[in-house]
Amino acid sequence: MKGITNSLIQWYVRKRVKQMQFFFENPIDIQKNVLSKLLKAAKDTEYGKKYKFNDIISYREFKDQVPLVYYEDFEPYITRSRKGEKNLIWPGSIEWYAKSSGTTNAKSKFIPITKSSLNDCHYKAGKDLFSIYAYNNPETKIFNCKNLRLGGTREDYEDFNSKYGDLSAVLIDNLPFWAEWKSTPNKQVSLLKDWEIKMPAIINQVVNQNVGSLTGVPSWMMVLLRNILENNHIKYIDEIWPNLECFFHGGISFTPYVEQYKNIFKKSINYYEIYNASEGYFAMQDTNSSKDMILMLDYGIFYEFIPMDEFYSENPTIVCLEDIQLNINYALVISTNGGLWRYIIGDTVRFVSKKPYRIKVTGRTKFYINAFGEELMVENAEQALKVAQDKTKAIISEYTAGPVFMDGKEKGAHEWVIEFECQPDSMEEFTRILDLELQKLNSDYEAKRYNNMTLNPPKVHSAKKNLFYEWMKLRGKLGGQNKIPRLANDREYLNALLEMNNEL
Repeated sequence: MKGITNSLIQWYVRKRVKQMQFFFENPIDIQKNVLSKLLKAAKDTEYGKKYKFNDIISYREFKDQVPLVYYEDFEPYITRSRKGEKNLIWPGSIEWYAKSSGTTNAKSKFIPITKSSLNDCHYKAGKDLFSIYAYNNPETKIFNCKNLRLGGTREDYEDFNSKYGDLSAVLIDNLPFWAEWKSTPNKQVSLLKDWEIKMPAIINQVVNQNVGSLTGVPSWMMVLLRNILENNHIKYIDEIWPNLECFFHGGISFTPYVEQYKNIFKKSINYYEIYNASEGYFAMQDTNSSKDMILMLDYGIFYEFIPMDEFYSENPTIVCLEDIQLNINYALVISTNGGLWRYIIGDTVRFVSKKPYRIKVTGRTKFYINAFGEELMVENAEQALKVAQDKTKAIISEYTAGPVFMDGKEKGAHEWVIEFECQPDSMEEFTRILDLELQKLNSDYEAKRYNNMTLNPPKVHSAKKNLFYEWMKLRGKLGGQNKIPRLANDREYLNALLEMNNEL
């Protein structure tokens, strides 16, 4: 039976890799075809009629007729769709929504997941990822083993007829039977909401399975693996799963976790980076050695790009794939079979190759902290700091924040350096309020802080007078358009400030 299964898998791998070679060689034609199909599919929707999709025959017309949008602009359509209205942004009704971190208007975003985006984007990408891996590693045994997937929670929205959850939960809840059969833990455990119940339930199921690959976010996966090591009183994961050979990871940068993963394996395993989001599956690592990711062009996603040096201008340059340049940071704009149209996703990418088109994810269009999947934005920080200072009679002059990365068994955290014009009544109370307000404002931060599962409480340092001024002066950044970076996804700024503050 295994021989037949492996033969079928190898047949599929060869067939799909051949198809990929076609879009590697004809990327512009593929993207033009994607745009044409998207417009044709949605021409009779309310959005399609409003912007005359039926009359659009070129990219130039598409760019001229259809506006760029942020989530806030598009949210009224999504809310109406969640309430059951049909044919708004995509044909028919949309049952599922992926919940992700909040915006200025709301604690959480709800990204529509259509049947087309599930099957032709997310699930197709999953099959492609394993196909690419098998093509690069023809002796792989992962198809004889289980894939350990670490997902989120699914919820039925009480007021409307729609369902929502983390993207991973939406995918798990809709998996075809054959994919569910090769995955662990089972669906029931994977979708548990309470992480204190979920973590031991996962461990109980997976430790006796023959696991060959892992899929998930590096920070959450590390929490799980460390719990497994501790519960079984062992040092290396190989002692539990000797056939484990690859970790497919995405969501946050893997760089801070490289050494931690090396330390919990006796042998070397493969690490494949993926670039997926609630809005779509965009790119994946396609070689064993390079971390550059190939942009997937036939998933029902049409790509546009805004050079970041023009992003905040009134009339920025906007280009399609045909006109991109290498080694420039671009803000990513997408139109998708999930019903999103010229949607500014908030990510920035840089092309490192055109033949084929390969990218690196370089960050976000705004300052943020996303070291653990929390996507903490400046808006959240400003609002939480305002409440904390008001309640403790403080006045904040300047601030910055960054991550404390996991170290051994120690969990991560956020660390803040704040210069007060007027000190708070109690620094302990200030920190407590800041933490609670951030949890209220940002559902992803709240999830990571739940029972200190991934993030410990934040650390707050009071800066000496004029610390930020002296730091900016030292960097040659006084005056003009120079700004103090409020949030960063690494410790470069934080360590420099702490050193000057005599706390490092």
